[in-house]
Amino acid sequence: MRMYDIIEKKKRGISLSKAEIEYFVRGATDGSIPDYQISALMMAIFFKGMDPEETYELTMAMAASGDMLDLSAIEGIKVDKHSTGGVGDKTTFVIAPMIAALGLPFAKMSGRGLGHTGGTIDKLEAFPGFRTSISETKFFDNVARHKISVVGQTKNLAPCDKKLYALRDATATVDQISLIASSIMSKKLASGADAIVLDVKVGSGAFMKTKEEARKLAETMVNIGNAAGRKVTAVLTDMDEPLGYAVGNTLEVIEAIDALRGEGPKDLMEVVYALGCQLALLSGVAHTRDEALEKLNRVIDDGSAYDKFCEFIRIQNGNPEDVPRMRELLHVSDVEEIFAESDGYVSKINAEMIGHASMVLGGGRAAKEDSIDLNVGVVLHKKVGDSIISGESIATIYGNDPKKVMVAKEEVLSAYSFTKNKVDRPAKILEIIGER
Repeated sequence: MRMYDIIEKKKRGISLSKAEIEYFVRGATDGSIPDYQISALMMAIFFKGMDPEETYELTMAMAASGDMLDLSAIEGIKVDKHSTGGVGDKTTFVIAPMIAALGLPFAKMSGRGLGHTGGTIDKLEAFPGFRTSISETKFFDNVARHKISVVGQTKNLAPCDKKLYALRDATATVDQISLIASSIMSKKLASGADAIVLDVKVGSGAFMKTKEEARKLAETMVNIGNAAGRKVTAVLTDMDEPLGYAVGNTLEVIEAIDALRGEGPKDLMEVVYALGCQLALLSGVAHTRDEALEKLNRVIDDGSAYDKFCEFIRIQNGNPEDVPRMRELLHVSDVEEIFAESDGYVSKINAEMIGHASMVLGGGRAAKEDSIDLNVGVVLHKKVGDSIISGESIATIYGNDPKKVMVAKEEVLSAYSFTKNKVDRPAKILEIIGER
């Protein structure tokens, strides 16, 4: 078998066999296939596509290219969630303890932020001493005993994906459905969960800009997961404006803690409950959406989800006493308000621009090796559909560099659109793919 022949075959739009895909993944992982041939195949796939069987085989081969976690020794149905990335997306911090408080083992490996989207692991490091890197034994023990663990991805989890993504990023072949789906699902399958809910973001602040693109990606990922013997559902959620009010690492953690106390923004909780309900249904802890919603509401109302979050911080080396005083741990030198210049209503907020403003302040990375400032970010006071009065604050900037704050202020103001006419609040849940 030759890599040249595989490239030639795909270039002509012919489906690759399981053996050819496995040969390619093996060679890409061990370095025996040069980067220029890997890139050539990625470009051929970009233009010619892959059929469902090819996409599934690529996913499975990539998942098997490194460590495959076996969580079967842990009692119960192990659950996980994944977001395709958005602005202000702090749902994991609310959903994970809610689900764990219901007695379901929540086992998740997360990544860091890049560009205008934030990363779960970065946000967790807002807690002094919190360890996002723990041993596999400790990870298993946390999930088994405490029903919750969220850690950074291991270096050997789907290593082929890391290689392919770096080359796709450099050769403008990132936005291809089969390649996106196999990248996401290879890591999810390798992480070992039995049931997975996918939060597929749609809109200006998301990778998928249209509902049609998002639906196609969601259907592809659900089909892969089901074919691999996992229970998978995808929820399409709106990301035309940021989720919640806070954008920035520590700021988002604070908002998530408020949500666990029953004081979360309505749009954030709409997404949290939608994703949580699907996890409850997939796991069998609830048999109807109403039953799932009742159970999720209960763990917020009785404080058990909040207590579980404090327990989660403690078992991964953080100080649970920091949870109620996160606002005291926020350190910035420059806080600036942005004021409305006329009366009216908010008609649009460009989520990508808000995310970029946070990145400009130092809250995000332009490159993977960049360091970030966990304290900076943006807190919105007005969302789409809200009325405004001239002189009223619409957002607050938190920064540690006056020049960056001024740039961010301009970007946040530019992200807002206003109208004199009343505007309906947008629905956050657009569609559910593969609902049980």
